[in-house]
Amino acid sequence: MAGSASPPPLGKLLMLAPASVVHTRRWAEALAARGIEVVLATQHPDPDWRLPPGLRVVTLPHTGTAGYFLNVPALRRLLRAEKPALMNAHYASGYGTTAALAGFRPWLLSVWGSDVYDFPYEGRLKGWWLRRNLRQADAIASTSEAMAQQVRRLLPGPIELAVTPFGIDTARFAPQPTARREGPLVIGTVKTLAPKYGIDVLLRAFARLLAAGPRALSLLIVGGGPQRAELEALARSLGIDAQVRFAGPVPHAEVPHWLHQMDIYVAASRLDSESFGVAVLEASACALPVVVSDVGGLPEVVADGVTGLVVPRDDPTALAAALERLVVDADLRRAFGDAGRARVQQQYEWTHSVDEMLACLNAVRARFQSSPHGSRA
Repeated sequence: MAGSASPPPLGKLLMLAPASVVHTRRWAEALAARGIEVVLATQHPDPDWRLPPGLRVVTLPHTGTAGYFLNVPALRRLLRAEKPALMNAHYASGYGTTAALAGFRPWLLSVWGSDVYDFPYEGRLKGWWLRRNLRQADAIASTSEAMAQQVRRLLPGPIELAVTPFGIDTARFAPQPTARREGPLVIGTVKTLAPKYGIDVLLRAFARLLAAGPRALSLLIVGGGPQRAELEALARSLGIDAQVRFAGPVPHAEVPHWLHQMDIYVAASRLDSESFGVAVLEASACALPVVVSDVGGLPEVVADGVTGLVVPRDDPTALAAALERLVVDADLRRAFGDAGRARVQQQYEWTHSVDEMLACLNAVRARFQSSPHGSRA
């Protein structure tokens, strides 16, 4: 199903996804820019989104968990009115439920992470329901090879599955050496402050790094989340709060600015639901050396020993040792950063990712049209 520079699918695409998530907006805007008429149906609107030509957003009437069921009649009416060539639902659990119950074909189900790593293990009913949604789709798309393997574990047997990674705009995410001021070497991360992202592991590793000897280092943590107060307390208890800055949440448009303040980027996630390392690729595109844990899709986006270092999850000692290597060796930092940017440009450039998505959508529609059972429900 993968390919490059494929022609756009004929007709109209109905996307079913949260407009409040930046990755949804990027996909919708990019497909519209390729000349596709895109209608995005959502129960998570973004009132500040300035829509480009060729893209319309329809807000579904119900919200919350119940909305995924209650919005089915509204989605059916929308599908009858719009008559799209195909539908692409994002998230197998929530929006995948609405799509599966709508009875429209053909449709592509894009899985994102927690929907296939966490949701199906929260009880037998959820596991059964998630697998049902996966089976109902005409094809499935994953953002990483690691998550594609997880889908295959959930749904053994032959399935139509493509990898459509989130690409990086390497013009926006680019090195800017002049942005760094004189001062301490800055280790940083851009993550939600929640347990699965291992910010506590990073704090403990940073404390070990400082304890190894006097040096000018600081830690920059960009992002908000439910664990902020707990993590600030941990920094104080470790005696490193003077060297740690919690910058809080920032809009995605401002992420390059914060990456430009860093010398080393860290993703210390502890759960496999870290399905694809978009933030890591953004850092690599800015020519930052990266250190990541061996979970989910993170090792997939880092060439260990070439663009960064991969360490065991939940291991502050191993993380501190990896950081030590980079802190003391400016040439290694530079080499990893240069190689990381080149790798992103070669494999994860945004335009290539859009080509992959278009090829996937084309394949779903073409296969459905050629099938003797190809008709809309």
